[in-house]
Amino acid sequence: MTYRENYNDLYVFMLVAREGSFTKAAAKLGIAQSGVSRTVSDLEARFGVQLLTRTTRKLSLTKAGEQLFKTTQASFQVLDAGVSTLAHFRDTPSGTVRINASQHAIDTILLPKLKVFQQRYPDIRLELISENRFVDIIEDQFDAGIRLGSDVGEGMIAVPIASPMEMVVVATGEHFQRYGFPSTPHDLDVHPCIAYQFKDGSTYDWEFVIDGKTLKHKPVGQWVFSDTYMEVAAAREGLGLAYVPESLVTQDIEHGRLICVLKSVSIRLSGLYLYYPHRNVSPALRAVIDTLRMPDSHFPIV
Repeated sequence: MTYRENYNDLYVFMLVAREGSFTKAAAKLGIAQSGVSRTVSDLEARFGVQLLTRTTRKLSLTKAGEQLFKTTQASFQVLDAGVSTLAHFRDTPSGTVRINASQHAIDTILLPKLKVFQQRYPDIRLELISENRFVDIIEDQFDAGIRLGSDVGEGMIAVPIASPMEMVVVATGEHFQRYGFPSTPHDLDVHPCIAYQFKDGSTYDWEFVIDGKTLKHKPVGQWVFSDTYMEVAAAREGLGLAYVPESLVTQDIEHGRLICVLKSVSIRLSGLYLYYPHRNVSPALRAVIDTLRMPDSHFPIV
C-alpha cells in the first residue's frame, strides 16, 4: 500500500520555514514550541534528510528544505484557493426552484418580479408549473406554491406577494342589450354565465356580499372552462357573464369591450401568498421569497 504523508506535519513545516522561527510558528498554530520542533524532527527522520539548519541565533533551510518548502507552499496555496471558491456556492444562490401557481399568478406576479433573476441570479433555474388544481406541493415535489391566503394549507409558511383581489362580473354591451342589466345577484338567474371548473370537476360558485352576508350564485350556462383567461376570452365573444379578477379585464372595461356590473357587492378575495412547508429553505428559494415578498410585509403567517 502506498504511504500517504501527514499533511498536518507538512503544514507545520511550511509555517516554520515561512516564519523562520519555531516560536512564531507555534504562536500561529496555538500549540507549544516543543511540539512544533518535534513535528519537524519527525519529518526529517521519516524523509531521511535534514530540512532545517538550527543554530542559537538563526534557523535556515537546507537544499532539501528549500525544495520541500516550495512544494508545500505552492500546494497549500492551490488548496486554499480551491476551498475559497466554495464560498461562491454558499453566498451565491444556485439550483432549481419549482413553483406551482395559476397562469394568472405567473403572468401578473411571478414573471414581472422574477425577471431580475436573469442577471441577478444566473445560477438559479426557475420551474413555474401552471395548474388549476390545489396540489400537495410536498407530495408533488414543489419547493413552493401560490394560493389565495384563505386557501393556504395548515402548517405552511405563507408570505404575501400581492394585494387583495377584486372580483367583477363582466359581459359585452350586446349581452346586456339582450338580457338586461342585473341590479342584484338574484337577477343573474336569467343570464347565461360562464363557469370556472376545478380539476375535481366542481365549479366555482360566485360569491357576493350584501349587508354583511355572503350570497352564492351557481353559474349556469353553456360554457365551462378550467382557465380564467379562457373565461375572459369567452366573455369578449359575447358568450355570457364572467366573474373574474378585475386586473384581467381593466383594459377591456376602459375601452368598452366589456361592461362591469354588480361591482358594489362583488367580493374582494384575500391576496396571493407564496407558501412553503418549512423555515429551513435553500438560498435559491430564499432569493425567490425575498424578491416576491410585498414591500412592508411582516413576518410570514403560519
